[in-house]
Amino acid sequence: MPKKLILLIGAPGSGKSTDAKLIAEKHTGKVTSYSTGDLIKDEIRKETGIGNIAKSFFEKGDLVPTQVIVELIVDAVKKAPTEVVILDGFPGKEKQLQYFCDYIFKNDKISILSVLEIKVNDDLAKERWLASGKSEEIFEHEMRSYKGSLAEIEAHYNDKHTLTVIDGERDLDVVIADIDTYIESICTSI
Repeated sequence: MPKKLILLIGAPGSGKSTDAKLIAEKHTGKVTSYSTGDLIKDEIRKETGIGNIAKSFFEKGDLVPTQVIVELIVDAVKKAPTEVVILDGFPGKEKQLQYFCDYIFKNDKISILSVLEIKVNDDLAKERWLASGKSEEIFEHEMRSYKGSLAEIEAHYNDKHTLTVIDGERDLDVVIADIDTYIESICTSI
């Protein structure tokens, strides 16, 4: 049975990581949540081969090379303890999208159920980012990277009828309720 993958994309500071964690907590034992950033940080902390490669990119706010990140994600999703997996922060660029789509096309172990884009305005994203204690310089760098590929990513998933936009500017409990209702409507196993 293939893993059912839900991708959460959004600007830095959009709240996608928090959203994913809260949904997984609500459906403990049925939904696993992974953050692309946390997966990378874990590899860096463990000083694995992938971690050492990723470290120099990650510390500057640059995106980790596509092949490395896709291998890391695929491995984590395949090993997830649940059938449904929410992954936030991926894809972050068009090349990742293409590489991952090629993998999914050739492999029956993972199927993408949906892509949820958590939309917030730039000012709110920056305010949230800075409130979490991260630097403005890294925010600006990540925001440029995100916006540089967003149109292609949106177009791809719109064409596949898998993109749904969620207004992330509302209260957290309202956003979570919207995401949860949507996920329950597309996934009968939770």
